[in-house]
Amino acid sequence: MTDALKAIQRQIQWNRLIAVVEEQAQTMIRTAFSTTVREAGDLSAGIFDLRGRMLAQAVTGTPGHVNSMMESVNHFLAKFPAETMRPGDHYITNDPWLGTGHLHDLTVVTPAFRNGRIVGLFANTAHVIDVGGLGMGPEGRSVFEEGLYIPIVKCFDQGRPNETFFDFLRAGSRTPVELEGDVYSLCACNDAGAKRLVEMMDEFAMDSLDELAAYIFESSLRATVEEIAKLPRGTYAAEIRSDGYEAPVTLKAAMTIREDRIEVDFAGTSGLSNRGINVPPAYCRAYSCFGIKCVVAPEIPNNWASLSPFHMRIPEGCILNAPRPYPVSVRHVVGQLLPDLMMGCLHQAVPERVNAEGSSALWNPPLRGGAQVSGPAAEVPDFEIITFNSGGTGARPTKDGLDATAFPSGVRTMPVEATENVAPVVFWRKELRPDSAGAGRTRGGCGQVMEIGAKNDAEFAVNAIFDRVAHPPKGRDGGRDGAPGWVGLDDPNGTPLRTKGFQIVPRGRHLVLKLPGGGGMGDPRQRDPALVRRDVADGLVSPEVARTVYGVEV
Repeated sequence: MTDALKAIQRQIQWNRLIAVVEEQAQTMIRTAFSTTVREAGDLSAGIFDLRGRMLAQAVTGTPGHVNSMMESVNHFLAKFPAETMRPGDHYITNDPWLGTGHLHDLTVVTPAFRNGRIVGLFANTAHVIDVGGLGMGPEGRSVFEEGLYIPIVKCFDQGRPNETFFDFLRAGSRTPVELEGDVYSLCACNDAGAKRLVEMMDEFAMDSLDELAAYIFESSLRATVEEIAKLPRGTYAAEIRSDGYEAPVTLKAAMTIREDRIEVDFAGTSGLSNRGINVPPAYCRAYSCFGIKCVVAPEIPNNWASLSPFHMRIPEGCILNAPRPYPVSVRHVVGQLLPDLMMGCLHQAVPERVNAEGSSALWNPPLRGGAQVSGPAAEVPDFEIITFNSGGTGARPTKDGLDATAFPSGVRTMPVEATENVAPVVFWRKELRPDSAGAGRTRGGCGQVMEIGAKNDAEFAVNAIFDRVAHPPKGRDGGRDGAPGWVGLDDPNGTPLRTKGFQIVPRGRHLVLKLPGGGGMGDPRQRDPALVRRDVADGLVSPEVARTVYGVEV
């Protein structure tokens, strides 16, 4: 076979590998019990070589999961070396420092065998609804309060379930059926990937993945370095503010672009919190790399080699480098601001390729009700549910931001019907929020307004984990900021609630969420008047804002 034909075949095999892991992810979605996986797609799936290096990831999934999961497979191999693994084995953990950052993420690693010989590893991560403890919220003072802590263990041994593990698992959760079902789903999706991998290797008469891995890594690294070399050299600094818990949090970064790599130093970032908004370092690296890659090398597939030129220095004692056992349950509230921070640096180098700031962190309120909230007076059965929602993304240099769309997490908005079907809650309102988009030549994406109650207008609780309320998304190049978020009750006074922490929504009242809009890009007076009139006709911009901000009479 000529070199040219061999290169074509390698590319076909690489594409097939991506199809394999995408089927792996879709199997999880089809079999998952948790709505967070089934409806929102809060998951990741990938294939790794026997050294723990990620070859390919599924298109479906979140960067916080897949990029931190990329590190976690090495921790599995350190405890269970590849040569000790057997067909039918499945290994699991939710350790925030060995997995993807908090206890609500389960990571499963499974060996793939062909003709009795191990040829690769499949890994996946999924966000589950409940692992006991205080629930998903920021109130814990240590990780031990935040839920069931699973070290790296076998959940299946040569196809047989580890019954002791499953006994502990069921006993430690408010949703035992869903949690156990999700573990089976994660194992099933890895098995589906392993089956398809063997079929592919048989078709191409491949004895191992080594040659394909070498091709993937060499091609990805070369392409990424070529893209980095096109950037202007220098060091670029930026900062961003989060509402925090006890006090506002400042994230600082100094990004140095060199000929063949990009280095980021987070010196000056706020210190650790006493509450669960701290970020384990793997999660910091995951979202920082994603933010850089979106701008620098968005077309290059995500794998071990394409991420290797990005280097992070995360000082000890800062909120982005939480040590065990600091609380980390809602690490996404701070961690999902990191792509905007990276873009703040890159805007100084390649402004034409960078968006304005967006709402960033998901607004995914964990809701709880029944006797565990109201005691004997409960009017609804016990429930624990999380619903995923998003504000607007930042304006793009040539296009508006996206309305009510998750960036950087990439998860889907959960249909209200799916949530109402599994919990006694009612969504009274879910609509785009007028005048929430930051004005600009290209405007930000709109946030949304949500109103949620329990059935029978019963009392229930919300574990608030919201941000961008005191510090809304910033515009760029003269664009206006997006509207800040707001959390409160539907009473006549519009009583505000705290943006973080466990709180009761009293009987007869509803929870109201006003999600932030994305920042604008450029001078609003330069916006096409026809687009302003369209936004007014669609109810996204008021006639007053059109007149006073955009200078357009409607």
